[in-house]
Amino acid sequence: MKMITLKDIKNNTDFRLMIEKANDYLTARGYTEHGMRHVSYVADTTMYILRELGYDERTVELGGIAGFTHDIGNMHNRKYHGPTGANIIFHELRALGMPLDEICKITTAVANHEEEIGEPVTPITSALIIADKSDAHRTRVNKLNSTDIHDRVNHAILDSEVIVDRKSQSITLNIKFDNTQCEIMDYFEIYLTRMDMCKRSANFLGCRFLLVINDLEMLGHSVILDPPKSKVADL
Repeated sequence: MKMITLKDIKNNTDFRLMIEKANDYLTARGYTEHGMRHVSYVADTTMYILRELGYDERTVELGGIAGFTHDIGNMHNRKYHGPTGANIIFHELRALGMPLDEICKITTAVANHEEEIGEPVTPITSALIIADKSDAHRTRVNKLNSTDIHDRVNHAILDSEVIVDRKSQSITLNIKFDNTQCEIMDYFEIYLTRMDMCKRSANFLGCRFLLVINDLEMLGHSVILDPPKSKVADL
């Protein structure tokens, strides 16, 4: 069995090609950018969340691999691209010689990252969900002067940052929003279910989830409904 790293996956021409093909498909369908910029951001942010919350470095590394590969299923279709991608990744990682237990941790996260059918069932899954849903930014817009609400909202977001505070057990999504582009309520029209999934994901990690837009707290979750899950369960 081989110790596969995120660097190995990033340098793998097959994975890079599948990410490009997934982005090509979504671009043709009129979606926002889902290419190397997006998956690199999601990988880095997934790792940051897990590391700041005290998970071991191998769990952090597996989170990065899940983040980098999470959207590969889009090369076939947007519908159920999480489970589709998980199946592809499973076979690719088996061929590379990764231990089955590690593959399962990655594919569970990938299969559950979309709000339509996904659930934050492991720490890696939860961190991936928050990382993915936090990536709203004007650089993701493929069509200038678009009337599509997703493009208008993303174009209005000047900056976004995930901040993990282990001491206060909080995960904050801090957004700078240009409300001359569109209304903040437009953001909630398309992102409310995603923010709810982030809240549940933060809760699984034993944290509160806070959404701050232009220095105003728009969404807070002050009570942790369940006790933090043991890190041992996902090692």
